Amino acid sequence: MSLWEYANPKKFMDWTGPVLVWVSVLAVICTSVGLIWGFFFTPDDFRQGSTVKIIYLHVPSALMAINAWLMMLVASLIWLVRRHHVSALAAKAAAPVGVTMTLIALLTGALWGAPIWGTYWEWDPRLTSFLILFLFYLGYMALWAAIEDPDTAADLTSILCIVGSIFAILSRYAAQFWAQGLHQGASLSLDKEENVADVFWIPLVVAMAGFVLLFIALVLLRTRTEIRLRRMKALQSRTRRA
Repeated sequence: MSLWEYANPKKFMDWTGPVLVWVSVLAVICTSVGLIWGFFFTPDDFRQGSTVKIIYLHVPSALMAINAWLMMLVASLIWLVRRHHVSALAAKAAAPVGVTMTLIALLTGALWGAPIWGTYWEWDPRLTSFLILFLFYLGYMALWAAIEDPDTAADLTSILCIVGSIFAILSRYAAQFWAQGLHQGASLSLDKEENVADVFWIPLVVAMAGFVLLFIALVLLRTRTEIRLRRMKALQSRTRRA
């Protein structure tokens, strides 16, 4: 059986039904455990105090803000090459989730930066690229809404997604590209010396896993909704012709 057969709308609806239930349950468990553990059962940092606990919202949301766009890029490329409608609908479904994650990352970053940097906003390379990524999300969603023909909308939004991926990559690696930026490097790294302390690291990993599972659950749910809406429109068109 070809992997592409699972992109058939009917088969997609069949296999994602039970998967969605399990992913949703795991997402709730991991997210709840990670956030409760992080906010209520970890000590204050010796330099940043309790402000450091924003990390449990900021880092997972920033991670998913970037990776949501990269997932949209892959789905968009599949649409352009293979013309699978489910991939285009999955990219469309991921955009509102991604823009929400980006907004959370920007707001929590501002709250974190105020006591540490002395300002809510600075035109730091990573912050600026994140803001541009947020605007690309809005533009992507607006383009889908503005074009009536779904295939044309999928084509144009896919091109926009490819262009916006530059800023997704810049958001991820800006701290490495421009050392003079205020933003710190990665909280989790293969270099053990760069990682946060274990007391913060373990609940952070759990929270990040929860956000990843939450993203998958929301995208599956929204993609299933998009497929149903597409079917309803097709039925309405047939009824009008009849």
